[in-house]
Amino acid sequence: MLHESRIHLLNLIFLIMQTILITGGTGLVGGALVKHLRHKNYRVIILSRNVKALKEDENISYALWNVKAGTIDKDAVMKADAIIHLAGAGVMDKKWTASYMKEILESRTESSKLLVRTLQNNEHKVKLIVSSSAIGWYGADQKGDHQFKETDKADNSFLGEVCRQWEESIQPAAALGIRVCILRTGIVLAKEGGAYPKFKFPLKFGIAAILGGGKQTVSWIHIDDLCRQYIYALENEALTGSYNAVAPLPVNNKTLTLAVADALRGKFYLPVHIPAFILKIMLGGRSREILKSTGVSADKINSAGFIFLYPGIKAAVNAIENK
Repeated sequence: MLHESRIHLLNLIFLIMQTILITGGTGLVGGALVKHLRHKNYRVIILSRNVKALKEDENISYALWNVKAGTIDKDAVMKADAIIHLAGAGVMDKKWTASYMKEILESRTESSKLLVRTLQNNEHKVKLIVSSSAIGWYGADQKGDHQFKETDKADNSFLGEVCRQWEESIQPAAALGIRVCILRTGIVLAKEGGAYPKFKFPLKFGIAAILGGGKQTVSWIHIDDLCRQYIYALENEALTGSYNAVAPLPVNNKTLTLAVADALRGKFYLPVHIPAFILKIMLGGRSREILKSTGVSADKINSAGFIFLYPGIKAAVNAIENK
């Protein structure tokens, strides 16, 4: 028992001393993840295009990189024990013009290639890369009750192709003996940003805005569970390959919208369906992602031993609102 305790202590000390390099560390998920990592006593280095306005402390520092110019602070990479790769232009942030669609793709693939080249051409101690991907990998569920699994092929849509190239661009790191783990992320629910404030906004006027028919399946995840999955991947060597980062209980759009409405306004709101044609006029190609039904399975990450804090939508929404 004493020997086992000593081994456990040594492993704990090792984890405490690890340095994690993060791309996209100032975004919604990155910012939350940095807090989780600091709480667990990891050292964090955030790669950023502008470090002058960012504040450092003893456990968090910043380093410069510029994906378009192909430059990166090699010393920062050399200090890292693991890399968490979150960088990528926001998929729903702007209209899908040809130039922005190119930016969505290349901000992901070119940043991956820059990381891999740097690791290929320099001595390093990186043992793991956990890379973000998205459930955009999967297409629309044509059956109505299907749940996509990690073995399903990438959809031939724009986002399916983005996700395919995104994941392929980080895979060469595996040839360097680095464990590569990919988290295909669903709709992230967080008070600070992303999709959740958009669900809330019409409720200021007493309206619960149900998108289209409202029957389309939404595979979501609470931001704390997503951050915990990244850390779970860091700390569990058995995790390799792709995992769906979604809650085990997906819901349809109407159920999600009404769960938010109930939490905010009790029964004092009016459910209103926003017709699909209006969404298509307003959002163009992005409307396809809002209106498509994509049920995604969490069985693989569950089987790997991960335990969700928020498996159901009501608990997730209440936790967000009571934060």
